[in-house]
Amino acid sequence: MVRIITDSAADFEPEEMEQMHVTCIPLTVMFGTKEYQENVDLNKNQFYDLLRDSGEFPKTAQASPQLLKDLFRQADAAGDEAIYITISSGFSGTYQNAELLRQKLNLPGCYVVDSENGTGGQRMVVEYAVKLRDEGKTAKEIVSALEAMRKRVVLYACMDTLEYLYKGGRISGAVYRVGSLAQIKPILQVDAEGKLAIPAKAMGMKKGMAFMCEKVKELPPDGEFPFYVMYTDDRVNGLALAERIRALGIEVPEERIINVGAAIGTHVGPKACGLVYVH
Repeated sequence: MVRIITDSAADFEPEEMEQMHVTCIPLTVMFGTKEYQENVDLNKNQFYDLLRDSGEFPKTAQASPQLLKDLFRQADAAGDEAIYITISSGFSGTYQNAELLRQKLNLPGCYVVDSENGTGGQRMVVEYAVKLRDEGKTAKEIVSALEAMRKRVVLYACMDTLEYLYKGGRISGAVYRVGSLAQIKPILQVDAEGKLAIPAKAMGMKKGMAFMCEKVKELPPDGEFPFYVMYTDDRVNGLALAERIRALGIEVPEERIINVGAAIGTHVGPKACGLVYVH
């Protein structure tokens, strides 16, 4: 058997993990001196309440290497293989540290895969791994397929506010003030290197949604994979974007409109929306 492991940056709900037989390592989220384990004692709604109201800018810490070590050793002892699919190495040092641990353990049936993505993009890589596992593929076959598939994942998002980029030190106070007055909505993209880029800026959320829809037309989705719409905290913009996508003839059922957790939500803040699919 192949065991699939990921971290909470993939933004599955705990019951989804259970249904898919996937193990999730929680990320640590810190507000001041208070620490939480994502999806253990901090769900998404609680995270956004704290983000708005606590007065503290959160920090996220990597998934526990000790927990990964235990999971790899348990798989090996049971005669199973294991694949850990991480948040992008362009966002976090999780992949690098997990790969160093894997090499140190020297367990031939254990693998670490860089999703080169986060939130819905990481989710899609995990779901594909589950599909291949259920088809009876070996861990080596699954890893090879994931490394090809991850390059085809397209993710765009539109932020409602510059506030959290400013609080996180990503932009200057001057850029924040001017952009806020002008109602500038940055468009985020996960680029070919698995890093967050800002390829465009829109004057308002509606124009941001229109930009993302044009990208879908330019890079049509592969219907063999699901299409996800994402939102942060406030579902309204996610629902509006889903309607625009449906108008393009693309199926977006309610369960594929997902809330984004702390790993990405920390930096984009509430009321953002985005889309992710395989081209």
